Amino acid sequence: MPSAAPARCAKPVYLTLDTGHMGVAPLIAEVLQRQQVRVTFFAANEATQQGDGTLGEHWAPWWRARASEGHAFASHTWDHVYWRADVPGADGQMRFRVKPSAGPDSGRESVIEPAAYCETLDRASRRLQQLTGQKPLPLFRAPGGKTSPALLAAARQCGYAHVGWAPAGFLGDELPSERFSNAALLDRALRNIRPGDILMAHLGIWSRRDPWAPAVLEPLIEGLKARGFCFATLREHPDYQAWLAQKGF
Repeated sequence: MPSAAPARCAKPVYLTLDTGHMGVAPLIAEVLQRQQVRVTFFAANEATQQGDGTLGEHWAPWWRARASEGHAFASHTWDHVYWRADVPGADGQMRFRVKPSAGPDSGRESVIEPAAYCETLDRASRRLQQLTGQKPLPLFRAPGGKTSPALLAAARQCGYAHVGWAPAGFLGDELPSERFSNAALLDRALRNIRPGDILMAHLGIWSRRDPWAPAVLEPLIEGLKARGFCFATLREHPDYQAWLAQKGF
């Protein structure tokens, strides 16, 4: 059974982790368990260093274990689908130019209907439910955080509210380590993070030579705790309480 939710504190932060190559996923899980921190995972079916993709069978035990620890889960689109532009149709309906970075159409742009975008959100959610045994939150994160008002409206119509991150919550694990060292990223985060911030990092970034996780993750958690912060999942975030209640959570 999931662990009990942590007691509320005056300075909550909300750590979120998007999928990636998963090479550091076991180490991240060890840190989270050791520190008794619950996070929200946003999952797409991305290519991995080992196994058949982030939501494939190879990683199924990993996801089940995270569910048993009380973490939360939400969609990141199935094929890590980037929104590129809105495309108004002659019929007055808005469509979307998108470019997946995973799956059979990786790297190819296409124009899709709102219903097709909803399906890529739903497909990731359905697979997460199969893997974790729990219903994912009715939330999503667009890859790269790239959206438009029309995209957000279409997603809400099919049951999903978007989650971005705070400016200080961009933890920098996507940045080149040659110019943004782990030490500098840690220092910046500890100086700038404020109560209520949503933080964002990944389960492995292909392009970063000096991996951010777990090197920065544990000192970041310990440093924030020392400053009186606590960690919660997006189940507890005040901005989403009404939406979650409306959706039966």
